[in-house]
Parts: sequence; structure tokens; C-alpha cells
Amino acid sequence: MTFTHGYAANGELRMYYEVHGRPTTDTTPLLLIPGGGSTIQTNFARLIPLLAAQRQVIAVDEEGHGRTLPTDRPLTAENSAGDVVAVLDRLQLDSVDVLGFSAGGHTALALAMQHPGRVRRLVAASTFFSRDAVPDEFWEGMKTATLDNMPAAYKDADRSLNPEPGHLERLFELDRQRIVGFPGWSEQDLGKITAPTLVLCADQDVMGPEHAMRMSRAIPGARLLIVPGGHGDYLGELAASDGDLKALHATFPQLLRFLDA
Repeated sequence: MTFTHGYAANGELRMYYEVHGRPTTDTTPLLLIPGGGSTIQTNFARLIPLLAAQRQVIAVDEEGHGRTLPTDRPLTAENSAGDVVAVLDRLQLDSVDVLGFSAGGHTALALAMQHPGRVRRLVAASTFFSRDAVPDEFWEGMKTATLDNMPAAYKDADRSLNPEPGHLERLFELDRQRIVGFPGWSEQDLGKITAPTLVLCADQDVMGPEHAMRMSRAIPGARLLIVPGGHGDYLGELAASDGDLKALHATFPQLLRFLDA
């Protein structure tokens, strides 16, 4: 299976990307955006080989994550969407399918709203669009969260890639501030999304299925898929699945069905 990687510049930010598999004439490349604290490997290492056997897959590390170094700007969905556009420009891709997970789903939504011509199909996985998706305790907990609250899998992954002192602390603070400062979008904002969209979440996710239904009804023509499981195990995400891939293999055919429609 072919593999290339590189960096795309957006101002001072150089976003790391990987390209897996070969382009095909009958499928659109799929862009993967990991969740907060995650890297390409922790989020998608088990999913990418399944996808790349059938289509070209592009995966990115957001600012401060994995191999993408932080800058002095805040980490926001809109800033990351601009970084993704720089990757697409570098790869000379007019449009792609996009799957964004969790906080990466915020980037995917921002990309679809700000750059509708670049997104052919959208999968918003385990993400939310408004602050009322989760209880007040969630926001209070994020305000006072410390590095001790970060999953060990994420800490181990970052330390292996970026052992220099302070990098992990900077990553955690970027993610914490990103969520604490998340303003959300209105249902009217989501109504501007033109890409065919699949809203995907688990029945025991961070946000409830009720919020996923609200999102699917706000995005014109969106489909809704609720699967048994937790926050990302259905994608093979490392911290959630703990190596158990039964949920991934059950969900994968449904994901392909949407992308190939």
C-alpha cells in the first residue's frame, strides 16, 4: 500500500499530513481529522488500512498534535479548517470527503460551512454543534481539568513523538482552551451546509443521541447513524476501543455505504 507524508503551510502553521493508498477513478479521497489530544495513529491506525484498500485516504494532525507543532495562535475549528485547505491545495485536490471525530468534527463542520466547495461528503462523528449538547458539569470539569485527566494512551503517544519538556502540557492546554472557548453554532448555521452529511454517534457517547438527531435535522438532507458503544470505539480509536475492534468492523460497512452513495 502506498504511503507519503509532508507538511502544508498556513501562515506560521505547518500541518502534517499523510496520504495512504492510491487515487481511484470511481472514489473520492477521504480526509480524516482526529479528535482532541489524538494523533492520526491513536485515532485512525485501525481504520486507515480498511479504507485505503478501497480509496485514497488523507489524514492530518491538528495544531500541537502529533507531528504538527503549535504556534502562538489559538486552536479553533476555523483556524484548523484553514490549515486543512492548505493541505488540499498542496495536494491539488479540489474536493474530498471528510470525516471529523469529536473536536476534529468541529473542524470538519467549520470546513463544510466556510469552504463548501471543498467538501463532497461529510461525516460528523461523535461531535456536537452547541454547548447545550452536554451538561453544565462537563464545562465546569473542563475549566478545572489537569493533565492527570488526559487518557494515558494520548500521553504516551505524544511523549513518544515529542519528548521535549513542555510539549505535552502545551498540547493539553490547547485542547482544554479549545473546548472551554467553543462558542458553538446555531441550527441556522448548520442549515448552510450543502454537502451530503452523515451524523454518526454512539448510544453511550459524550453527547446524547438526542443531540445527534438535532444535528441531523438541522443539516439539510443529513442522515443519522447511532451505533452501540462509546466515544470512538466504533472507529477503532485507541483509548476507547482498547484494541477491541468488533465495533469498528460492525460500523465500517455502514460508513462505506454512505461514502459510496
